[in-house]
Amino acid sequence: LPVKRPPARATLFRKQNTAMQNERKETLPLLQLLPNFVTIIGLCAGLTAIRFIIVGRFEVAATLIFFAAAIDGLDGLLARKLNATSAIGAELDSLSDFLNFGVAPALMVYQAALTESYTTNWMFVLMYVICACLRLARFNVNRNKPTIGAKPHFIGVPAPGGAALAMFPMILSFENMNWLTEYFYAYGIYLGFIGLLMASSVPTLSSKSIRVPKDRAIFVLVGGALFAGLAITQFWKLVLIVTAAYMLVIAFNCLTYLAKLVRRPKP
Repeated sequence: LPVKRPPARATLFRKQNTAMQNERKETLPLLQLLPNFVTIIGLCAGLTAIRFIIVGRFEVAATLIFFAAAIDGLDGLLARKLNATSAIGAELDSLSDFLNFGVAPALMVYQAALTESYTTNWMFVLMYVICACLRLARFNVNRNKPTIGAKPHFIGVPAPGGAALAMFPMILSFENMNWLTEYFYAYGIYLGFIGLLMASSVPTLSSKSIRVPKDRAIFVLVGGALFAGLAITQFWKLVLIVTAAYMLVIAFNCLTYLAKLVRRPKP
């Protein structure tokens, strides 16, 4: 009878290595779920903002929306640093952005300032939300599209920036400056215009394109300390200053884009 020989050492090692690889495929480090945890925290902030909108506590709702905006880019940064990027994480981030910066700001603006003419201004609310949805859908389609030879930039106003611009008159009212909230038709048109900017093709500023010279990094750090101090003591004034500055940047981007369209040679 033939004698069965024990498997060679190389064969045993190969089988053990295959078993270890299969076990690794079935599990993953908890740290790789951290980006998704951050996204879910932002989504919870947006949902909680809607809860406070329902009961009329608009300052708390606006704070939660700005908190969601502050951590919006953190999940993507963590995913790249931890090598934990995934398709489900990218889609979860976009769905969270749609609720946090599309639905929640529109509901707050409508509930706080536009209910005097609910039939007309509801049209602008729908316009803003649909434009936010279209902007995020376009971002998903072009997410992996290379931008060779161009500085990093957004196409259209990004969703967090659009939410900040949409809430700008609301923030003014928190500081007793009711410039647009008293003129609800004007606020409705303004909200629709912000939605159009989000869905437009205007190239806008991206934080990835901002570079700081090494010899001036100390001034940025000192400015960060000043920013933190204002955030603690004068939060809404700080939000107004930052949003107004961002509004000027967007206005400059729009004028530059229109100038290029005018100078473009006709075929």
